Amino acid sequence: MQFFRRLVFLLFCLSAASVGQFSAAAPPSEPNVLWLYVDDMSDWMGCYEHTGKGTVPTPHIDSLAENGIRFEHAFMPAPVCSSTRSALITGAMQTSHGLHHHRTPLKKPLPDGIETLPELFRTAGYITFNEAKDDYNFDKPREDMYSPEFKRPGYRSHLNNLNLDWLEQLKGKKFFGQIQLRGGKFEGETGSKYPMPSRVAESDVTVPPYYPDDPVIRNMLARHYEQVAATDEQVGAILAALKEYGLWENTAVFFFTDHGGPMPRAKQFLYEDGTKVPLIVHWPAGREQLERGGRVRSDLVSGIDISASTLGVAKLPLPDFIEGQDLFAADFKPRTHVISARDRCGLAVDRIRAVRTDGFRYLRNSQTDRSLYAQQYRDHYASFTRMRELLDAGKLSPLQASYFDPAQRPSEELYDLKSDPHQVNNLAADPAFQTQLLHHRHLLRVWETKTNDKGRYAEDRNSLRATYQQYRKKNPSAPEFDFIKAEAK
Repeated sequence: MQFFRRLVFLLFCLSAASVGQFSAAAPPSEPNVLWLYVDDMSDWMGCYEHTGKGTVPTPHIDSLAENGIRFEHAFMPAPVCSSTRSALITGAMQTSHGLHHHRTPLKKPLPDGIETLPELFRTAGYITFNEAKDDYNFDKPREDMYSPEFKRPGYRSHLNNLNLDWLEQLKGKKFFGQIQLRGGKFEGETGSKYPMPSRVAESDVTVPPYYPDDPVIRNMLARHYEQVAATDEQVGAILAALKEYGLWENTAVFFFTDHGGPMPRAKQFLYEDGTKVPLIVHWPAGREQLERGGRVRSDLVSGIDISASTLGVAKLPLPDFIEGQDLFAADFKPRTHVISARDRCGLAVDRIRAVRTDGFRYLRNSQTDRSLYAQQYRDHYASFTRMRELLDAGKLSPLQASYFDPAQRPSEELYDLKSDPHQVNNLAADPAFQTQLLHHRHLLRVWETKTNDKGRYAEDRNSLRATYQQYRKKNPSAPEFDFIKAEAK
């Protein structure tokens, strides 16, 4: 069956390639697809009801949502860049193909039969390109993924100079492209020093209960609003360029971020702040197709559904290895839950799984011998440095201090998001919620077995050695590295 479907896909693509899609005489009948892919950014935007004092206006993103489709409950497969990006470019969970560890020194080829989205589009006759960052946890020649005939005038990092005249060469051609935006990394990592400039006053931000109310933390939150505002300006420049070069009407624009903002308990972690992202899809020529499910959709979405929907919008068949579903398909069925996974992030060895259903978030922590805020590559950030200072001074609340204490890390967490949106009241031991606990346990167990979650298996020792060498100056403390230290004696 796998061979037959791939043969059908190849015949389809050969047929598409024969219709002269690279002709500049007339716009292509099939839509172009453009991903506006943002780093490290939460949905702190007007269209997601972030308005009023202490927020920033986001007119361009709001306009995209007003005239497109906005998804209210989109969650990424992982709370960190490379794991999510590896999942989306293959259309499958990163845990299915051994792509789950963030910062993998020994990268391997993709398993046989697994192709990336750019390869599928190239086979179908599309030009493909990626503007700046990709960050994949596999070894794949980029010339196999991105079209050599698409020439860019030099390397541009995350569109810093807003120069988009290179889009003109796409007129009259079919393309699938990605433009990467810095988002939470705009003008330096958030929290790497204090203070960082922001158009939002620190006194105006709201500090959630899992952070201390401290000037450094307030600056961190204010700075993220600044990054959202800067990203909105970049989006405005891209949309203007699409219109200027006649690409707007027949280009399906997907706007989303790779995970939540780079704050503590967000990036790298599986609470709402770590995996919930904005997702907006806009396509003027295909508006009726997109609106089949409504202009504002509250159904649960996984990041890998973006991959399937990207192929679906372009009317390309979905290969068997695609695990997501086309959100705009006529036979679309809403998800009952979304799975997210966190594994080793740099020198921080951990394994967390999350199940998000309608109204509940369940987390399972496998490494309860270490704290949530175990040693990690972000320890030098001003936010983490300040919180450790406050911890030593006894100035953190019991909740805030618990994230530093292995003894207080539970094996399971369950949160009622309607009554507890900040996820601070763990209901896993509450008898009144045992039915919900068992239900979410079951959902996770079924998924792990069905997909053969590779995170259940110990990381290869050669990979751990390479990781240790990469971070040896920080002297990684996770017990998984003990065998390396013993070998050195």
